[in-house]
Amino acid sequence: MPTVETFTSVIQSFLPEPHAGLLSGIVFGVKTSLDPSLKEALVTTGTLHIVALSGMNITILTNLVNITLLTLLPRRVSGIVTIILILLFILFVGPSPSIVRAGIMGTISIIGIFFGKQVFALWSWGCAVVFMLIVRPFWITDLSFQLSALASLGMIVFGVSVEKTSVCNTERTHFLDFWHLIRDDLHTTLAAQTLTIPLLFFVFGRISLIAPFTNILIGWSLPFVTVLGLAIAGVGYFFYPVGQVLSWIAWIFLEYIIQIILWTARFPMASIGG
Repeated sequence: MPTVETFTSVIQSFLPEPHAGLLSGIVFGVKTSLDPSLKEALVTTGTLHIVALSGMNITILTNLVNITLLTLLPRRVSGIVTIILILLFILFVGPSPSIVRAGIMGTISIIGIFFGKQVFALWSWGCAVVFMLIVRPFWITDLSFQLSALASLGMIVFGVSVEKTSVCNTERTHFLDFWHLIRDDLHTTLAAQTLTIPLLFFVFGRISLIAPFTNILIGWSLPFVTVLGLAIAGVGYFFYPVGQVLSWIAWIFLEYIIQIILWTARFPMASIGG
């Protein structure tokens, strides 16, 4: 059965660095191949969370199908399908600890937000974190776990409610649906970042002043990159020519993200401390 390493190798066969490393980080949370200078720029711009697999990744993926599902299926059925998609995602990339962790947090966040019960989501988040730390106590010192937990909490507390995002009425145009999807995913990205900034300051001794600006510029592209990355890894594994074509498209988005991060990292007072 293909593993995360298999799929990251597929990505590396299609894309150069630092694009391949960044895409592997965004889709699978793998940071071992991340270019050091790019990682430093991610810290400076407060965007390191985009390469820490969290509920944000799964929320972005499932939000992309919500518009279609909610026009065809009842809300509860759509919710069940969304959870099934999370399970399929975990099986697709392989049940590594970081991905299982993200899957659990993503599932409970979506359940809570989907039913519009923030208190339920917070309670579920707390139970999940405690359970995971009982099973793997050493995760409490793992930066990836910490970023994942805080990103998920940020989405629950500051994310867009289902009432604002899920209701698609038949009079709305596809363009408006698409624009609202991009807007909500940007909101999700910023919500996930809200609680990760203090942690990054604690760990790296600096806080990014440019983070909101950088996240606004790259946030809209993350849904496209996430889906393209999954398609490249999955389709490219079986059909190399198709994966190659998809990688050309992904390169454009990745190059944009890289250039924005490197550009804003050079701003005076982009971050303080450190």
